[in-house]
Amino acid sequence: MAALLDVKGVSLSFGGLKAVADFSLSLAEGSLTGLIGPNGAGKTTLFNLLTGVYQPDVGEILLGGQRLNGKRPYQIAAAGAARTFQNIRLFGDLTVLDNVRVACHLRATRGMWAAVLRTAGYRNEEAAIALRAMRLLELFGLAAAAGKQAKSLPYGQQRRLEIARALATEPRLLLLDEPAAGMNPQEKGKLRELIARVRDEFKVTILLIEHDMSLVMQVCERIAVVDHGVKIAEGTPGEIQKDAKVIAAYLGTAESGAAAE
Repeated sequence: MAALLDVKGVSLSFGGLKAVADFSLSLAEGSLTGLIGPNGAGKTTLFNLLTGVYQPDVGEILLGGQRLNGKRPYQIAAAGAARTFQNIRLFGDLTVLDNVRVACHLRATRGMWAAVLRTAGYRNEEAAIALRAMRLLELFGLAAAAGKQAKSLPYGQQRRLEIARALATEPRLLLLDEPAAGMNPQEKGKLRELIARVRDEFKVTILLIEHDMSLVMQVCERIAVVDHGVKIAEGTPGEIQKDAKVIAAYLGTAESGAAAE
């Protein structure tokens, strides 16, 4: 399959600290890939590079052949990359529906004057946006909460809302940063099914950061492993589970990993 995302030799330093070093990754269109590593390994920093929060010192990032280097986060979102955050960043005082409607407006075509004059085209577009937002809420089991403030939702539902909001931008690439954080086992099981369903129904490529290894191994087709900003392994879940470098990164030494088995 053709590559949607190409990350080529990307590095980033903060002062004397090398946060990411010569990192490369290629994601096939429609793939579902995990990005794992110990705490502080550089995973969220990589997401920040992919979405324009940080700019790489060297290297190149391509999305569908389009160079993302130098672009601002809103420009990268418009190019087709959307993300969720490790710490939920909803618009807490807005309703659940409005959180999704705001994201839908990234693809709106009517300008400011159409909104001021409330033209027929503007009204039709707003009606279509509201309908699409409600359909997303239905998919995520949130339709009944459409009128509630986002901050009033239980934690697991806030996580689902954040994914729905990201999908409302019509991304080609969806970056999920620890979506299962804080969820109980039942919620994680539903999330696993939801991630697979989102990939299949929306034809979106997914890159997933997650510490829950059970979820990663069950839902991802391929996994990349980073440690101290360096990619130390990449392969299928079965290959990653047996990789000596991965065992050493998580357990200290390959010998201790073998003993633990």
